[in-house]
Amino acid sequence: MYEGEAYAEKNPTWHEEDSPWKAGHIERMIKRNSLPHERICEVGCGTGEILLNLEKAFPAARLSGYEISPAAFDRAMRKETPNTKFYLKDLLAETDVNFDLLLVIDVIEHVEDYISFIKKLQPIATFKIFHIPLDLSAQSILRAWPIAELRRNVGHIHYFFKQSALATLEDCGYTIVDHCYTASRLELPNQAFTSRLMRLPRRLMFALEPDLAVRLLGGYSLMVVAK
Repeated sequence: MYEGEAYAEKNPTWHEEDSPWKAGHIERMIKRNSLPHERICEVGCGTGEILLNLEKAFPAARLSGYEISPAAFDRAMRKETPNTKFYLKDLLAETDVNFDLLLVIDVIEHVEDYISFIKKLQPIATFKIFHIPLDLSAQSILRAWPIAELRRNVGHIHYFFKQSALATLEDCGYTIVDHCYTASRLELPNQAFTSRLMRLPRRLMFALEPDLAVRLLGGYSLMVVAK
């Protein structure tokens, strides 16, 4: 789906419009946890917009993006800067690479053997930031089609809720340093009508009981700092 044209045909912008929002959350997590960030790497960097936004926040950082899709890489490489470089390579096939911080942003749900993938990322950087869509909720299971659409259009083949996402990282040998919800369906641009309709009930219930709101109504993702 990613190495050919299928993903680009269904997602011609490669979700570049979401990148400032994602980069903003990453920046806050870096600052909140005082994470080292002189050398930042992103695996599955798409067209590179998250890293380019982070370069503005951390101008002294050296940023590297790895991508397996030629179409996404072609867009990214045109935007390279002296501090931000992109590579059409499998990061796991690289030797002698080490970073302060590795970004794994909306990636593991796409990877067939995500357990092995997560384990192999462990030595590449001191700290990691994962962003994981929480596709499993009571309403998504009852309605069924939202998960089916995610599989068909963007290639989500694994589905998580908060506890399963955290347990997966811990089972793969990671220590959880920090985590928080991000309101992906409430704040990202270009949301479907049903997502816009659900904004108010999601916000109201989240204000009262966050974990229950996410399990019942969905609409959130999980950002995790791990080492």
